[in-house]
Amino acid sequence: MFNIKKTLTIAAGVAGAFAFGGAHASADTTTAPSDYVVQSGDTLNKLSAKYGVSVDTIATNNNISNVNLIIVGQHLSFATATKAAATPAQSTTTEAAATSTTTTTTTTTTTTSSATTTSITGSNSAALNALIARESGGNVNATNGQYYGLGQLSAQARAIYGGNSADYNDQLNAMKAYIAARYGTAENAWAHSQATGWY
Repeated sequence: MFNIKKTLTIAAGVAGAFAFGGAHASADTTTAPSDYVVQSGDTLNKLSAKYGVSVDTIATNNNISNVNLIIVGQHLSFATATKAAATPAQSTTTEAAATSTTTTTTTTTTTTSSATTTSITGSNSAALNALIARESGGNVNATNGQYYGLGQLSAQARAIYGGNSADYNDQLNAMKAYIAARYGTAENAWAHSQATGWY
């Protein structure tokens, strides 16, 4: 039989759980670092949830064309404020609204300059990341016969360009030098890889 008191108690409990869950979710977001280094197991969805920045914003700020592909050791910028930080700034008074507008303008300016800086430094990042993903999956210890590391460079190429250590940046720089000498740009190397299966 229908019991209105029991129904109202359950509805109040559910509403309370939603309210607590919403407050709890806001408290879980942490301030996004200005420079984050991708760790094993990271995905853009996990980072988005952790720092309260949308996947699209992270992808745009870091020139990521495939949101399902980030590489261990890759540096990411989260140039916008988290939702948890933005919520307290909202108020019904005119003075608080003016403060909120000023904060938003400052954030927008920061976002624009961060995006500009990222695009200048990472112009080949999508093609380079695609090559790394195809060749080694981001594993600095990956081997395939005589080929080793991020870019799967041969022993001869490593003798010329370096990258013999297990250091991510050392291997990345060796891969970039090899690409520059052989193809000119990462986009050209990626196009060759797409056409032939190797670069």
